[in-house]
Amino acid sequence: MKALVQHIYGTSKVLRLEDVDRPVPTADEVLVRIAAASVNAADWHIMRGEPRIARLMDRGIFGRKAPREPIRGRDFAGTIEAIGSGVTDWQVGDEVLGEDEATLAEYAVVPHACLARKPETLAFKEAAALPLAATTADLCLTAGQVESGLRVLVIGASGGVGTFAVQLAVARGATVTGVCSTRNLDLVRSLGAAEVVDYTSDDFTRTEATYDVVVDLVGNRKLRDLRRVVTPGGTLVLSGGGNPGEGRYLGPVGLMAKAGLFGRLLGLRVQIPRALPDAVRLSELTEMVAQNELRVVIDRTYSLDQAAAAMRHLETEHARGKIVVTV
Repeated sequence: MKALVQHIYGTSKVLRLEDVDRPVPTADEVLVRIAAASVNAADWHIMRGEPRIARLMDRGIFGRKAPREPIRGRDFAGTIEAIGSGVTDWQVGDEVLGEDEATLAEYAVVPHACLARKPETLAFKEAAALPLAATTADLCLTAGQVESGLRVLVIGASGGVGTFAVQLAVARGATVTGVCSTRNLDLVRSLGAAEVVDYTSDDFTRTEATYDVVVDLVGNRKLRDLRRVVTPGGTLVLSGGGNPGEGRYLGPVGLMAKAGLFGRLLGLRVQIPRALPDAVRLSELTEMVAQNELRVVIDRTYSLDQAAAAMRHLETEHARGKIVVTV
């Protein structure tokens, strides 16, 4: 089969579309014929091995000179082609979506427990855009205890996670302010944000506005700047991975460490949620999309033989929502 692979750390230039062996499912796995996959910040972090401290923190993902799994990709949507001997809850032909490893390929083997059923009304490319981004957005809002009546600031509101976070916070009854660039102001308003801040012309940390919950999905601001916009006793949720090529050694890990150590002294409730695959919540979010209660924003679609270009787009441009690769 064809797959997007890398053999050394680097930019998207190290990625190659190669022929590799088609995987075979073990007892608790299924083989999925991939119809679409999407790319996330996690993909460029792994591709580049950045920040470098991550290579020491997670040896299960990062090797010394290259990622331990050479095939990139996490999100996927497709059709079950074969099932392992211990799988009883899925059948060949079921259309599914989920999150695992090595999904920028024609086929992938994934644990059956990570799967959610794809509704017939949902296109594969929309389904592939959901898993990591939508569940991360919901996890961040849960960590921040976002509920009706709260004022919420979403930094990085036009990105893959941000577009879902804005909508889900509004659905919870919060009043949302989104931070994004000029070209994305109208998009973020259309997602339900009551206010938008253009970071290219206005510094949101230098205004008088404060918020009950600040969700930072970028991770390139200093802790003292973020502190200014959180109400006393409010919550700062950190889930930003920084920008490619910036903070190569510590990146957002430095911000998270400082927030964890000094947040309470600054009157902050700091939350640093760890995003993990959640098939149950993914099923709920998928149903929201099917019922037109949640919108999937897709910036651009690439074919599998253009998957390296999709990763380059993710590296070099601020994507509006999700970037999808169709197979």
